[in-house]
This record gives sequence, C-alpha cells and structure tokens, in this order.
Amino acid sequence: MHAKPILFSGMSEHSNESTTLDESHPAAEEVQSDSEEGAMAQGSPKNSAAEIPVTSNGQLEDSHEHSFNRDLKRSLPVGLGLSETKITSHGFDNTKEGVVEAGPFAGGRAQQKSGPVVLADEVKNPAMEKLELVRKWSLNTYKCTRQIISEKLGRGSRTVDLELEAQIDILRDNKKKYENILRLAQTLSTQLFQMVHTQRQLGDAFADLSLKSLELHEEFGYNADTQKLLAKNGETLLGAINFFIASVTTLVNKTIEDTLLTVKQYESARIEYDAYRTDLEELNLGPRDANTLPKIEQSQQLFQVHKEKYEKMRNDVSIKLKFLEENKVKVLHNQLVLFHNAIAAYFAGNQKQLEQTLKQFHIKLKTPGADAPSWLEEQ
Repeated sequence: MHAKPILFSGMSEHSNESTTLDESHPAAEEVQSDSEEGAMAQGSPKNSAAEIPVTSNGQLEDSHEHSFNRDLKRSLPVGLGLSETKITSHGFDNTKEGVVEAGPFAGGRAQQKSGPVVLADEVKNPAMEKLELVRKWSLNTYKCTRQIISEKLGRGSRTVDLELEAQIDILRDNKKKYENILRLAQTLSTQLFQMVHTQRQLGDAFADLSLKSLELHEEFGYNADTQKLLAKNGETLLGAINFFIASVTTLVNKTIEDTLLTVKQYESARIEYDAYRTDLEELNLGPRDANTLPKIEQSQQLFQVHKEKYEKMRNDVSIKLKFLEENKVKVLHNQLVLFHNAIAAYFAGNQKQLEQTLKQFHIKLKTPGADAPSWLEEQ
C-alpha cells in the first residue's frame, strides 16, 4: 500500500488537500526514463521534491530513497551537497512531519533532526585575552607618555603634594650623601688594612733581627713589640670601621632603597592619575551627545580607579617615610658613636678603651690571617 505524498508547493490555503496515487495505474507509468527525470529536475526542482513519499512519522520509504537522492542532486546548484540540503514545509505550523532533511547517505535511511539548535557559548580564546591585555597596556603607556612629554614641555598640569615632594627630595639628597660617606669609609678601611698588614710585616722583621743582632737585641725588640701592638689595635679599629660600613650599607641599599621603590610606584600612579584626569577634562569640554556620553562615562570610571590608586600610593609613601626616618636616626646614632669612639681610642693609643668600644656594640673580631684583614660579626 502506497503512503500519501505531501505536496510542498502551492499549499498556503489548501494544505489538507493531497493527491493520492491511483493504485490501478500500471507500474510502467511510475517509472520515468533517465532523460525525462533530468528534464524534470532541471525544470522544476520543487516537483521532484513534491513527489517524495513519506510515512506517517516523516521518514522516507526505503524503496524510493535512491531515486529521490539522484533527482535532488540534479536539481541542486553545482557545489551544494546533500549534507547541506534542508527541505521544509512552510504550510504547517510547527508540524515536525512536514520536515524532510537530506543528509549524508548512511545505511539507506535519511537522518531526521528535530528541535531547536542551541549554539554553545564561544570558548574564550587565551590569545584574544592576551591581545586585549596588550591593547590596554599600550593605551595606558601612550596616555602616560603623552602626559610626561606634556609636563616636560610645560603644557600639561601635574598634581603636586608639596609636603610629600619635599620629603622625597630630602630623602634622595641624603641617600647621595650617605653613599659618599660609604665610599670614603671603604677607602679608609682599605688604606688601614694596608697599613696594618705593613706594620705586622715590619714587626716580624724587627723580631727576627732582635734574635740575630746581640748588640741591638733590645732596640729591635722594642720596635717589634710596638709594631705588633699597632697592628693589633689597627685590626680592632678596622673591625669597627667595617661594622660601620656594613650597617650604613644596609640602611642605604635596602631600607632607603625600598622606600624609594615605593616612591617610584607613587610617581607612576600620579602620572596615570593626571593622564586620565586630563582625558576626562578634555571630554567634558567637548559636546555632549549620544556618541560622547558613553565615552565620558567610561573616562569617569577610569579616572576614579586611578584616583583611588594614586591616593593609596601617596598614603603608603607617607607611612614609609615616617618609619624610615625613625629607623635612620636610631641606626646612624649608634654607628656614629661607634665610629667616633673607635677612632679616638686608636689614635690616643688607648687600647683598653678601643676594646671596650667593640664590646659595647657587641662586635667581635675573627681570628686574623696572615694575608687577610679582620672582619666583623654581629652577635
């Protein structure tokens, strides 16, 4: 028994009317020649599709599938495959049985698709995210560079905290002066080491001659003892000077440098703040319309973000400068007292006071070597 075919052309008002095949027709009338099939396919593609017999559930009958696919291939434009073909009846409202999809030939039956097609959310591309970060960084760099150049040319305005800027200038100036003191102290340490080394060698030479010259035994002996005593006191002074150098170096290259690093971050935040402030001011001076209002709103948001960052960095710098000043006074007070007492005791020839100075600051000397200076260890 033949199923009723559904007509897909001319069914806007009479979709319920269908043409049935007369079962009394001879089988010869149902078979067309290849030439007739080609002519019909080229002349009216819809007619070929209209004669597709379907069952009640919308599936193709196996007996006519091969013929349908061949006719459909001929009726399609060149380059369009069956996998790209979809024939839909627009005469039925949401009727799944009126949809016939021609897909790839698999097992002799056409695949049926039903229901809405849901597209998955696009997966974020890491390369695009990196590109966006680079774009934002480039834009920010451009704005900051323009702000710096504008300030140097005297055409741009900059935000200035007079009190904070004065403290930063004093800190940078003091750092240079402390570095100069360190260079001079290191030169003194090197020269003192050379002198102590020479005194030790001279004392050994006097002691050797004292043993070999009977007539000058006492004279060479006195000089040997004196040089050895001077070398010993020199090593003690050298230890105090090196301890002074190590402590001031830590203050300059670590404590002060850490504060100056925060100052650099503060200055960068200030430049960003002024750059976005300038942008916002320029936009506010221009017209306000549908195109500029979103830009002004975005600029206002960016300005607020950089304003908060600037204020935070300014507060951080103020706190660090305060703690640095307290630490600097304490460290330099102790080190300057040590340096003074050690130098005074050495040149006064007061060995006891010199040794007492090292004990006062918890300094002990390493065992001196023949060819190396004595260094300090803090207990």
